[in-house]
Amino acid sequence: MPEGDTIHKVAMALRPLLDGKTLSRGRLREYPEARFAGKTVSDIGVHGKHLFIEFDEREVLRCHLGMTGSWHRYAPGERWRRPSRQATVVLETDTDIVICFNASEVMVTRARGTRYKELRQRLGPDLLADPVDYDEILRRARLRSGQVPLLDLLLDQSIASGIGNVYKSELLFIHRLHPLTTLATVDDNKLTALYQDAADLLRRNLGDGRRTTRFPRDSAGRLWVYRRAGKPCLECDTPIEYRRNGRHRRSTYFCPHCQPED
Repeated sequence: MPEGDTIHKVAMALRPLLDGKTLSRGRLREYPEARFAGKTVSDIGVHGKHLFIEFDEREVLRCHLGMTGSWHRYAPGERWRRPSRQATVVLETDTDIVICFNASEVMVTRARGTRYKELRQRLGPDLLADPVDYDEILRRARLRSGQVPLLDLLLDQSIASGIGNVYKSELLFIHRLHPLTTLATVDDNKLTALYQDAADLLRRNLGDGRRTTRFPRDSAGRLWVYRRAGKPCLECDTPIEYRRNGRHRRSTYFCPHCQPED
């Protein structure tokens, strides 16, 4: 499942393929009128779960993978591993074909234009930025209703960018917080620590290998609770529970013993 660390790894993989390169062809499924042939990629950036590809310092392609999107690289003439109808973005140079399949959102806008600036301003600080602006995250969080449950708060990309469903469940377990704990009951120090640990986990997962939240890793597994419904808690042996709660009814995993509801 793409989260902030996934998109930063995508950017790291795309830069040597596209950054500074001139496109021989390019097409977007949602923008058939867009013309990219002859344009040069001038920057590839990330903010949370959003990937930004800039062309000639004039236009920006924004891509959000959603739940099922993915980027692939092919050599010219190589057979694609997915059907062409799923190709949302296709960018070609003389040596590489870079394709995004099944992206949930794609937008083309002027670099530094109003739409671009408004989007960046709506997003909370990127948890993989250096440094992370925790004061701004705290300020944005405290503007929300005190009755907002933490499971919704952590997924709100307008507060902090990069946390997805996996890290949401894992962070709440690590901090022994029930998913329905309300914002008003969490003080500033605890809230800041929650986001600091989110940033730490995201950064530790920028390398190769599958996403991990248990360090050091052992035979018990990579994750504390995510997708472990019915299995014994790795701390107390209580069966992990699964629910669909919150504003978007996203899947949430937790230990009812280690994370008691107040």
